[in-house]
Amino acid sequence: MQKSNTYDAIVIGAGMSGGWSAKELCERGLKTLQIERGKDVKHIKDYPTTNLNPWEFKHRGDISKEVQDANPSISRCYAFKEDNQHFFVKDTEHPYIQDEPFDWIRGYQVGGKSLMWARQTQRWSDFDFQGPERDGFAVDWPIRYKDLDTWYSYVEKFAGISGNRDGVDTVPDGEFLPAWELNCVEKYFQSSVKKNFENRHVIYGRCAHVTEQQEIHKQQGRGQCQNRTECERGCPFGGYFNANSTTIPWAAKTGNLTLRPDAVVHSIIYDDKQNKATGIRVIDAHTLETTEYFAKIIFINAGAINTNLVLLNSKSERYPDGLGNDSGTLGKYVAFHNYRARISATCEDFSDRKTTGKRPTSAYIPRFRNVYKQETEFLRGYAAGFSANRWGGRSNEGIGKELRDNLFAEAKLGPWRVGSHMMGETIPKESNYVSLDKEKVDKWGMPLLHISVKYDDNDEKMIKDFHEQLTDMYERAGFVDIQLSDDHRVPGLDIHEMGGVRMGRDPKTSVLNEWHQIHSCKNVFITDGACMTSTSTQNPSLTYMAMSARAAHYAADALDKGLLM
Repeated sequence: MQKSNTYDAIVIGAGMSGGWSAKELCERGLKTLQIERGKDVKHIKDYPTTNLNPWEFKHRGDISKEVQDANPSISRCYAFKEDNQHFFVKDTEHPYIQDEPFDWIRGYQVGGKSLMWARQTQRWSDFDFQGPERDGFAVDWPIRYKDLDTWYSYVEKFAGISGNRDGVDTVPDGEFLPAWELNCVEKYFQSSVKKNFENRHVIYGRCAHVTEQQEIHKQQGRGQCQNRTECERGCPFGGYFNANSTTIPWAAKTGNLTLRPDAVVHSIIYDDKQNKATGIRVIDAHTLETTEYFAKIIFINAGAINTNLVLLNSKSERYPDGLGNDSGTLGKYVAFHNYRARISATCEDFSDRKTTGKRPTSAYIPRFRNVYKQETEFLRGYAAGFSANRWGGRSNEGIGKELRDNLFAEAKLGPWRVGSHMMGETIPKESNYVSLDKEKVDKWGMPLLHISVKYDDNDEKMIKDFHEQLTDMYERAGFVDIQLSDDHRVPGLDIHEMGGVRMGRDPKTSVLNEWHQIHSCKNVFITDGACMTSTSTQNPSLTYMAMSARAAHYAADALDKGLLM
């Protein structure tokens, strides 16, 4: 039985980072088993709502009150709608324990959250990787931008990234396809910021969309983005990047991939005599039958919090507190992005202009605080989105012919409205952690997970500064009716949870080395959000992709050299 269940490599998770890990390992000739706890989702075939019209949805796109009441956490997610609710994990199906309020947004299926992500792809820079060393709020990253530069290029070419070469050092340029154009108000604000502020920029938000089909995208069977902005349903054209249309089919065509969905990973099998991991225990999602699989290399890409769960549950004589937990940091120093603050205003100019059509991204303001020196009372900084829109309205007054005439009348355009949302870096702290319940288990026999993650004074100071600085930028642009808000959302709705299995130089203070290997168990690699030492301000998915490709190539090379035996 062990022989038939033995592979060269196992990848746990079939989402953003897991897809890349599997692709690279399969291309290197390794027979790879990819495990996914959720259902299989085939590109196009399993996008049931992708071409439906608004009137074909029972609730016209809204989530019913019954579903909202039963699932308060997931219902607070901006992306959870009637057209894609089948891709989201319901609160009632996979419970967890909130020691501190936390909205855990999950997608358990092949493709994971790559099916519903926001597709923003800004590179990290050395300012991000050097931050902990400079400020001392975490441990030093064992890598720098130069270690990922070529891997960023590698994944960008395959995934298809739309953007401009902006020459901004906080978000390095990459391998870009043509960008969409900013509208007139966004361009005006861009010029105003450039005129009034040194080292502040407004750029087009780089995003994972094929705006010009390259040969590699033709080979993937992907077409050009059609500007439908229905991406979260799954795109039948393959216009945006998800694992379902790209990395997983690419891995499969090598003949080296075995994909097993509906399989919940219980734990990693560690052999005390061999001093290495030898395989995994898997519980069938439906029959609850336990099966063991074996491999020389194991990549854990289950999603940041679930990767912590698997490692904490992987106990042995050598690792009584979880696989690789010699430092005592496993499950700790979890961090996220602070998206609480917003600012909006009115632009009274450009009343002779309007927009037509759709566009899947907007403008982006890279981080500008505490970049070159510490200049505020809070550590690190924030980025921000920026968009401008002019909406038209029609009256829905009247009955019968009067109502019909009002609805079909030409829309009356209002003034241009502008808005920004904050994307702030939170500080990894030992007090922000996940842990296993000692008694309660789920239907698969997995311990329920405790999550204790919250904001701190640094976050509050950052929100205040965001409101002050963006107000100044808006006023200098001549915007009026400026409105500030803080939605006081709990952590989790940023959907960028990171850490718990952090990288570092010292095994006494971290779990992973510079190649994403567990310090004391070199054949286990973690390249999803769990590995992150700090969070930066940029959306993290592009960095996970680059890290996964880099680590998979290193793992294949190390195996060839006999370094993982």
